[in-house]
Amino acid sequence: MRLNLVEAGEGPPLVLLHGLFGAAGNWGAIQKHLAATHRVLAMDLRNHGASDREAAMDYPAMAADVAETLGDLGAAPAAVLGHSMGGKVAMALALTQPGLVERLVVADIAPVAYPPALRGYVAAMQAVPLAPGLTRREADAALAGAVPEANIRAFLLQNLRFGEGGPAWRLGLGEIAAAMPVIEGFPAVEARYEGPVLVLNGERSSYVRPVHHDRIRALFQRAEFATVPGTGHWVHAENPQGFLALLEPFLAGR
Repeated sequence: MRLNLVEAGEGPPLVLLHGLFGAAGNWGAIQKHLAATHRVLAMDLRNHGASDREAAMDYPAMAADVAETLGDLGAAPAAVLGHSMGGKVAMALALTQPGLVERLVVADIAPVAYPPALRGYVAAMQAVPLAPGLTRREADAALAGAVPEANIRAFLLQNLRFGEGGPAWRLGLGEIAAAMPVIEGFPAVEARYEGPVLVLNGERSSYVRPVHHDRIRALFQRAEFATVPGTGHWVHAENPQGFLALLEPFLAGR
């Protein structure tokens, strides 16, 4: 699948891959900053944003989308940065097509299976009554029972369009709901990626724990680990300056 993307800047190519329920636009300020030194390609993964819908959401298939898009753009090899689900896509790409990945950055995710903690979000989004005249306040209220955190509801509601034709999600919610067991996991792979790898975890996040380090190093022998201060799971949004301070030297090969 050829993915929709937002492109900015000139220089060595850098791919940005968002997490579950995200979109290319989530990278906004980070992309703008990095565009001073790189050709930055922020992609909408399948079933997200303006990219096409497809039932399969296994990581090799999503990695193949990124590979196809890079090939069409003549942008490989590239540095590849992925957050959360996008980090798993980035890891799958490096393991299955290492020649396309000049270096790899994984933001707050490990190549392991996670508990089904986010399935309630999908069900709550599917249950929002998309009737003409629905307001953002009403949609927020409809999500509140399953998603008590206001900031997470605001993030999810970025995907709800209001306008002509009535409200609509810019997500393949049905496809995502069916694929959640696959999204939560990570495929068993025999391959190894030998390029440089930076794993960034949030100081307050439990997504990448010391118990995961051996698994990461088994697949990525050159993995380095660093912590973004004062952040939970959304490391690049919660402390963009701290995130960039760790990211930019790695991208520059320092």
